[in-house]
Amino acid sequence: MVHASAGGPLLLAAGGTLLPQTLNGIFTGSIYALFAVGYTLVFGVLDILNLAHSAVFMLGAVLTYAFAVTFGLPFFAGAALAVAACALVGLGIDYVALRPLRRRSAPPLSALLTTIGLALIFVNLAEVRFGANSRAYPASAPFQGSVHLGSIVVDDAKVATLALSLALAVLLAAFLKQSRLGRAIRAVAENPRAAQLMGINVDAVIAWTLVISSALGAIAGILYGLSQHDISPFVGRDQIELKGLVVMVLGGMGSVRGAVVAGFLLGLAEVAALVLLGSNVSTGVAYALLFVALVAFPGGILSGRRVARQV
Repeated sequence: MVHASAGGPLLLAAGGTLLPQTLNGIFTGSIYALFAVGYTLVFGVLDILNLAHSAVFMLGAVLTYAFAVTFGLPFFAGAALAVAACALVGLGIDYVALRPLRRRSAPPLSALLTTIGLALIFVNLAEVRFGANSRAYPASAPFQGSVHLGSIVVDDAKVATLALSLALAVLLAAFLKQSRLGRAIRAVAENPRAAQLMGINVDAVIAWTLVISSALGAIAGILYGLSQHDISPFVGRDQIELKGLVVMVLGGMGSVRGAVVAGFLLGLAEVAALVLLGSNVSTGVAYALLFVALVAFPGGILSGRRVARQV
């Protein structure tokens, strides 16, 4: 049966056959990819790492639990509210932490430290209101069944996670290519000064980028909660933050397509290390891939760097 242990890394316990392990790597990779797309979208536009993104990921899962369980809303209504709330959080991150620094021409390190501080604040607030213990969505939540692939049993939530992650990545790529806002995002990513001279409101484009990125991060957090049955204030920091950074670097800093490809590669690499080398070694796969990416593929596996050039 393809599953992942609650509260632990997004990996299947060793000892399964090759096909279940491969499927688990694919499902895991889809979460990495969706999370990292938000990272790389902001980096492509601002050339900074928004390290509060992992906290937004966590808020998506925690707020959905609060709306659906504490307040008794239908799950999809609670999830929609959580995504909307996280989108507003993204807007707040820009107004509170990033825009004032841009206007003072502060170095990128300032934004990095500010977003780290915001992430800690979000985690601490969630811990106070939600508690430190891990929880799971109730049995009434959607996608709690399973499908049979021969002798293999796969959770519906994992199938839904894979399908929705791929669909959102395709929609984002189409949005960036074909919509007016998407073209503006690409223009700002390529050259903010030139975009401003062409009449583009750079601050508005950046704000929308944070909103879109945060909404995607929230969806990734909700899918994580559904498929991994692990919701706590620490899931973004402990389970996903480093993996997202590795995926972004491996895929190419600012490459949306690269982030998707690298997400699946990392998921499969973790599973391969788990099967071949054991669980103690598999936890270091992300660090090893980060080292390889920095040394062998400084521009990413797709040799890209920015959103404007890669979508």
